[in-house]
Amino acid sequence: MLVAACVLAAAAWVYLVAAHGGFWRTDVRLPGGADPQDPDRWPSVAAVVPARDEAAILPETVPTLLAQDYPGTFSVVLVDDGSSDGTGAAAAALAGQAPAGQAPAGQALAGQAPAGPVLRVVAGRPLPPGWAGKVWAMAQGVAAAGDCDDLLFTDADIAFEPGALAALVRSAQADDRALVSQMALLRAETGWERWIVPAFVYFFAQLYPFRRVGQPGSATAAAAGGCMLVRREALAAAGGLDRIAGARIDDVALARLLKRGPGRARCWLGFTTAVHSRRPYSGLAELWQMIARSAYTQLRYSPLLLAGTVAGLCWLYLLPPAAVIGGLAAGLAGGGTAAWWCAGAGLAGWALMTASFVPVLRLYRLSPLRAPGLPVIALLYAAMTVDSARRHHAGRGGEWKGRAVPAGQPPGTIEAAAGQPPGTFQAAAEQPPGTGPAGTAAGPGREDRQPGVTAGGGQGDDG
Repeated sequence: MLVAACVLAAAAWVYLVAAHGGFWRTDVRLPGGADPQDPDRWPSVAAVVPARDEAAILPETVPTLLAQDYPGTFSVVLVDDGSSDGTGAAAAALAGQAPAGQAPAGQALAGQAPAGPVLRVVAGRPLPPGWAGKVWAMAQGVAAAGDCDDLLFTDADIAFEPGALAALVRSAQADDRALVSQMALLRAETGWERWIVPAFVYFFAQLYPFRRVGQPGSATAAAAGGCMLVRREALAAAGGLDRIAGARIDDVALARLLKRGPGRARCWLGFTTAVHSRRPYSGLAELWQMIARSAYTQLRYSPLLLAGTVAGLCWLYLLPPAAVIGGLAAGLAGGGTAAWWCAGAGLAGWALMTASFVPVLRLYRLSPLRAPGLPVIALLYAAMTVDSARRHHAGRGGEWKGRAVPAGQPPGTIEAAAGQPPGTFQAAAEQPPGTGPAGTAAGPGREDRQPGVTAGGGQGDDG
């Protein structure tokens, strides 16, 4: 029995590396070819930035939006989502700052058009019943943006290099994509960040292989909330943000809404080094909170799915190294053929797991010698997921800056209707594809069903 489990784990890793959408590759970059042409007309773009108690980080990020050298009309709407630290005032003060050689944002030189994007700060209204905090802030930002062709949904901790917006729009237009999302390069400077953050990206890509997200015929749908350029017309055709009002994992829910909605919009998700998260995580406790606040929401608050997730993590990530150590020890002690089979299968699985983690480590400029430690990180993720369930039952589920998801509250519309919550290990209780509660959105296709872990959702804050 143990030998069969070890062999099956090794076979699973063969499949994941060879046939699971190349999830481990980090060369999935903007669509539209290596050098897409400029569009005949640059669409107007409004960036929507939900911000809750972000006064400290705004000076590092908002100026990078205001400094975008975008050839078309560009504006920024920052929604102060019930902050208590002066976020709105801090953002308003940044509106008067300008990059060297430019007029302040929203102001014009004598006799000329405005030199930079307009920054508008909106005071968020109280949270209505049934809405998740971030999605409600996004909806208010969309309303305040007025007429525009595209919406750039981003987060208060995200910084953009010059030209990043123009590159996004150029690729979206050249490849006719209604959603173009880039996984921001997360901060990995402290010791714990270097261990946890690359694994977060790796697990997310394993759950939602980026290449499959970009394939129109694939049911896999996902996005990274730190950088999502959305065609406003496509969002309206899919029913708008009201359709995902209660979504705690807003980025994945938005991608599912667009890709699986009536218009079957063309979506894309990939990597980038031109978009950065500036949010610091000084220790394990803050990283733990980042993962644990949404993991159990992804599992639809199901103890059965929680048990399946933990079992899947142990089988896929912990069994191979344990089989190597135990099999070698037993084999050298005269344990016979079975022991050597366990050791060989475990070594094969562990080697494939290690090799698949190396590209993400290189993306973060970290040593590949860290890769064999992935099973230990997976064990931490399992503990975070269990703790997420504990917090939920203690009435602190999804807590983010003082706002928590009430115990027993179901996930958002699209998450509940999709049949598989983001990041779930499908060990049991699967919903058949093409079905959904009360005639809602269809469930995921086979591409979404693979061994994996809860990755804590996509990027961004899901308060």
